[in-house]
Amino acid sequence: MCCAACRRWWGDKPVSAAHATINRNKKSLALNLKDPRAGEIVRRLLAEYDVVLEQFRPGVMDKLGLGYDALRETREDIIYCSITGYGQTGPLKDRAGHDINYLALSGLASYSGRAESGPSLSGTQVADIAGGSHHAAMAILAAVFKRQQSGAGSRIDISMTDCAFALNAIGGANALAGAGDPQLEKELLNGGSYYDYYRTADGRYLSVGSLEPQFAQQLFATLGHPEWLERVLDAAQQESLKEDIAATIASRTQADWVRLFADSDACVEPVLNFGEAAGSALLRERQMLSAARLHGGSAIAQINAPIFFDGQKPDQHTAGAPLGCHSADVLEALGYSAEEIAGLRGSGAIG
Repeated sequence: MCCAACRRWWGDKPVSAAHATINRNKKSLALNLKDPRAGEIVRRLLAEYDVVLEQFRPGVMDKLGLGYDALRETREDIIYCSITGYGQTGPLKDRAGHDINYLALSGLASYSGRAESGPSLSGTQVADIAGGSHHAAMAILAAVFKRQQSGAGSRIDISMTDCAFALNAIGGANALAGAGDPQLEKELLNGGSYYDYYRTADGRYLSVGSLEPQFAQQLFATLGHPEWLERVLDAAQQESLKEDIAATIASRTQADWVRLFADSDACVEPVLNFGEAAGSALLRERQMLSAARLHGGSAIAQINAPIFFDGQKPDQHTAGAPLGCHSADVLEALGYSAEEIAGLRGSGAIG
């Protein structure tokens, strides 16, 4: 994944904060893939590493002599995963794109936003991360399991547009069943009901997800209007109900509402900024912050892995290093001599 945020320099550090996080716990070997000697290094690596992940446009790795068929000759059980915007086939396979384009072509953007202003950008890259990256990780793990059972490798084709399209889980299912295209602020979960964000008196926001009757009952009781529960199932009153909820929530600060809902199970929570979320008791208890060592030896705070294994999470990481930082170490482990490494570096085959 490459974006402006990843390239941005971080103070006087040799890498950006985003690079240091995204490439955490990885070794960096920089190769000039146009040099045939770099291709030989890749083939040597296949003796130790049996999964290849690449993000070039379709056909580029083949031209470099490093496509699936070529590398399969070196390692028959290789798992080879390609992540592109539009896939290895189809009319857009050679076209450039970014997260915003994949969301647009997947249909997701058409009903994510506000009716008055249209589609809105997300705070994260949904197609890149929730789509391409996570689907790729799942596909690679499935391929590893298949190989354990059959001994066969896999050629994996990940399109970030395909993956974003697959995220149309509810709206897409309803549309294909005949309900018509989902619309901005017309669906249950995109603003078409009182499930929404509401502005407080101090310009902050509350999230209200009190859809089920037992949650809605607590919501309206805490708002001081238990009688509003009767309006929930009346489609004709949804707009006026939202307006009444908005006016009530706008009468108090976010802190006031947090206090009032503290002992409630109404699915109402404050919208936190990143700093507040990072410092919250919830994410502290869940060990979602950790430290990572930079190449120079100092440490920086980072977001931790979100998964516990047997009750444990890693608490120390190595930050993503400058490009090519470990080239000599990796090549030495592959059996290259100091003289060979110096020659490769001098000729530009490695960085």
